[in-house]
Amino acid sequence: MPGTDGTRARLRRLLSATLSLAVLGGCTVGPNYHHTVQPAPAQWHESLPAADSHVTTQPITARWWELYGDPELTSLEEQVVAGNLDLRIASSRLDQSLAERNIARAARLPHVDGAASYARERASPNGVMSLLGTGVNQSTGTIASGQQGFGPAAASGSSGSSDFDLPQYGVSASWEVDLWGHVRRQIEVANATLQAAQDQRRDILVSLMAETASDYIALRSVQAQIALTGQNLDTAKRLVDLTRLREREGASARFETAAANGQMHDFEARLPALRSQEAHLLNALSFLVGREPGALTAELGKVKAVPPVPKDLPVGLPSQLAERRPDVRMAEEKLHAATASIGVAISEFFPRLTLSGSLDIQALQFGNLGTWASRQYGFGPTMTLPLFEGGKLKGQVRLRRAEQREAAIALQRTMLKAWQEIDDAMADLSAAQTRRGRLADEVEANRVALDMAQRQYEAGSGDFLRVLTMQATLQTNEITLTEAGADIASASTRLYRALGGGWDTVYPDCTGKPCHAQGGVTRLAPG
Repeated sequence: MPGTDGTRARLRRLLSATLSLAVLGGCTVGPNYHHTVQPAPAQWHESLPAADSHVTTQPITARWWELYGDPELTSLEEQVVAGNLDLRIASSRLDQSLAERNIARAARLPHVDGAASYARERASPNGVMSLLGTGVNQSTGTIASGQQGFGPAAASGSSGSSDFDLPQYGVSASWEVDLWGHVRRQIEVANATLQAAQDQRRDILVSLMAETASDYIALRSVQAQIALTGQNLDTAKRLVDLTRLREREGASARFETAAANGQMHDFEARLPALRSQEAHLLNALSFLVGREPGALTAELGKVKAVPPVPKDLPVGLPSQLAERRPDVRMAEEKLHAATASIGVAISEFFPRLTLSGSLDIQALQFGNLGTWASRQYGFGPTMTLPLFEGGKLKGQVRLRRAEQREAAIALQRTMLKAWQEIDDAMADLSAAQTRRGRLADEVEANRVALDMAQRQYEAGSGDFLRVLTMQATLQTNEITLTEAGADIASASTRLYRALGGGWDTVYPDCTGKPCHAQGGVTRLAPG
């Protein structure tokens, strides 16, 4: 076929040029991100010595709430994972980031479109047709029959041109040659953003696990205080009955009865506030598991002791903190994304090359749409180069570099805040244990003193006011001792929250996406 050899030669040259440009596409401008090694102390620092429980460098227990040996607490944690609405929102945001990454990845591939059209057309003889010598007053031709192209002879019609059918179909394709890494950097940003979204969900999960345990411990503490206050109220009522009996018998004065009544009413006044706290905590736990207020009353309404803190609390090594805390990981991924964004901004200064082509079938007669002779095509490269943007591109680079500096500072701040939270939690744990030990000794001494005061009063040699004072002191200290026990458990939950424990056993599979291991934990594989 004439001209075929020349066409093939041009195609070979174009293919050779395309391959050469593809090789050049390996160049990527902008700074490369390198994993930031965060400094860590050689050992954990405790502000105060532990009295009972103490931390160990054994590997951290991911399902740390099981250390308390409370099946109801374990059940609550599982319900939170299954039903918490904040966690479901975070999962939805992760899906959005995954979709955005897929959108960014699509830029690596050619874009191919198919199109088909039909039009009933009429060419104006006073328009482009007149440049071809086709005028209104010229003789008719056979253009509408599809046997003659536009030319000096006019098609038949009242104004020198008739309308005609124009069906066509075909495909077009375009592909941007990523010469300077513009697309690759965008994908890198999307990957880092996706990883940050996953770590954000993990951070929410860690907070929810700790909040659930803390609210549960507070609930058990309040219920214990309600029970203890009820017992003290029963004792106060019996004391009122005793003083009334002694008053009727002339063995005591009216003052003693009034004082006993005052103490009884004091305990009665404490109960409503405690009941309100109990209702609030039950509602808070119901909200955490994604249920309506009061939904857990039947399950958690019965009084149960505050979960004891185990003797050993495994917390791992300080060097593992950066990989364990999701907020630290998230801050680093944001720094990664900010660094890659600089490359995207820099690549805007360089030429953009797009390879495009199209193949269409067009004919004036429907019967000719199936013939190869009706083809028309076009292909070739298109290059664009920014010549004047009024400082826009330089401003973008400055903006991205400023965002990178901010992200680096944010990472440093997050890491420092993590160390502060851990040290505070350890100090709170040690202080709460020491305080509980002293309160236990004080309560025991109060019991001995109250017993002696009661014996003296019953023997007629003691003062009733002294009995009331010792009894009130004992009852107050017993409630404080209960609160101190809950403070120890709450401090341990804050410690595990600060350590970032609890997410890797709940979402170890990267939400069904390809994963890879890094630093002993699981991360989403880059796209």
